Amino acid sequence: MTSDYDVVVIGSGFGGSVTALRLSEKGYRVGVLEAGRRFADDEFAKTSWRLRDYLYAPALGCHGILRMTLLPHALVLSGAGVGGGSLGYANTLYRPPDVFFEDPRWAGITDWKAELDPHYDQASRMLGVTVNPVTTRADEVLKAVAEDMGAGHTYRRTPVGVYITGRPGQTSPDPYFGGAGPERTSCTFCGACMTGCRVGAKNTTVKNYLYLAERAGATVHERATVVDLAPLADGRWAVRTRKRTFTAGQVVLAAGAVGTQRLLHHMRRRGRLPNLSERLGRLSRTNSESILGPRSRRRDADFSHGVAITSSIHPDAETHVEPVRYGPGSNLLGLMAAVLVDDTGRAPRWLAGLGRTLASWRDWPRLFWVRRWSQQTIVLLAMQPKDNSITVRGRRGPLGGQRLTSRPGEGEPNPVYVPVAHEVARRVAEKIDGVPLGAVTELVNRPVTGHFIGGATIGADPATGVVDPYHRVFGHPGLHVVDGSAITANLGVNPSLTICALAERAMSLWPNRGEPDPRPPLGAPYARLDAIAPHHPAVPRGAPGALRTTRNNG
Repeated sequence: MTSDYDVVVIGSGFGGSVTALRLSEKGYRVGVLEAGRRFADDEFAKTSWRLRDYLYAPALGCHGILRMTLLPHALVLSGAGVGGGSLGYANTLYRPPDVFFEDPRWAGITDWKAELDPHYDQASRMLGVTVNPVTTRADEVLKAVAEDMGAGHTYRRTPVGVYITGRPGQTSPDPYFGGAGPERTSCTFCGACMTGCRVGAKNTTVKNYLYLAERAGATVHERATVVDLAPLADGRWAVRTRKRTFTAGQVVLAAGAVGTQRLLHHMRRRGRLPNLSERLGRLSRTNSESILGPRSRRRDADFSHGVAITSSIHPDAETHVEPVRYGPGSNLLGLMAAVLVDDTGRAPRWLAGLGRTLASWRDWPRLFWVRRWSQQTIVLLAMQPKDNSITVRGRRGPLGGQRLTSRPGEGEPNPVYVPVAHEVARRVAEKIDGVPLGAVTELVNRPVTGHFIGGATIGADPATGVVDPYHRVFGHPGLHVVDGSAITANLGVNPSLTICALAERAMSLWPNRGEPDPRPPLGAPYARLDAIAPHHPAVPRGAPGALRTTRNNG
């Protein structure tokens, strides 16, 4: 069975949802292919122990929202389901610091900060960004630690994409939220954002971009894992899933840094993409992250109140630290806790960790017993906008599938731990009468990242990137990458808003269906262009999220 579209979008997260809406507004027939399932709000897992609804591992019968991918140099946490990473993200929508836009890997192409600024504004309107209004006990602890470290002035409340009214539980009379979406209930501050918001307060892309895209005519195909992608003789593309084949004049890869890279490596290995840049897999980045978890010894401690991330600090000029929470009962990831071990020189960190574990037997209940972990733990997420990376490569799996592996990359070595983050964790532990804990994978030099980016990055030419500044894949007309894999530099903040802004910009430069394409030919030097207004806007002009057509050339 074959279905034909003007554009097939592979993936329905931040990049894919933006693409689906904006191209539908421009008159294209859009099909969206999503490997995961569609969730109603009340179908999300009640706690992380509901593995079938929380983890994504189809071979095990799990069709949830969290996918785990183990690479030699990182454990990657990413999203699945209609809405992609937005289903399990922490609602946190920061703009990155200037160093991100000025990174020499891409800064020579254009003034990225000036060019992206109106698209950050537009994405913020669509996602309903507001400042978290609640100061929690975890925030008080983090602020006190920042003051002790001489960084109290860096404390701030988090910009979040959550519907919040003055009274938790109040139903919104406004059917629009950040531009669109069905009626929803105000945030109850239950802490369960990352297992899936069951009250409808979280502004996932299903509530705005994807909702409007489907209303404008886009078709979303759930449980549609793409297994093959090939150019056809007539210049179109064939996209094959396990059950059917789709054809399209244009294909947009938006399956996230793991999914998009896996598909591109697979296609190159099969000879489908002979002209693909050798930069594929390079500058794959973990956002220079470290995830730690100081846990209180007090049985009555409860840090689970609030949205997933409520504040942040900068303990030094290049490190951003946020307190993260899960709702009561969501203790699954507590199984990954381990003692905190700094650099051990040539000695294996796991050996030092084993010795420290044996020596701290009085705290074994905090290490090995996960009951009330989500309430007793202040999870700390540390990120840095540093130039470090790994290089990802594809290889044939034992059953014939595509597996990803990694090796050290360009720039500085990818950090296996972040010293200042360990210092913050120890200080937090002291203030909550707790134990400073980290991730067990760090003991074997595999940091955990929830923000894996890069690998199919923007460049000026095939020698410096996989896609051009318009997100078109070098050497393959009609193929595009619009997701986190196109991000060239570490951000040092949560990347969701940046992925949306990059997608908004890329789609604003597409012509309306049937009109001439103003973009230079593929491979030509970059030229800055005006945004092109859609003929059929799904968001009324003047409403939140409507496309601004003023010239955005600074």
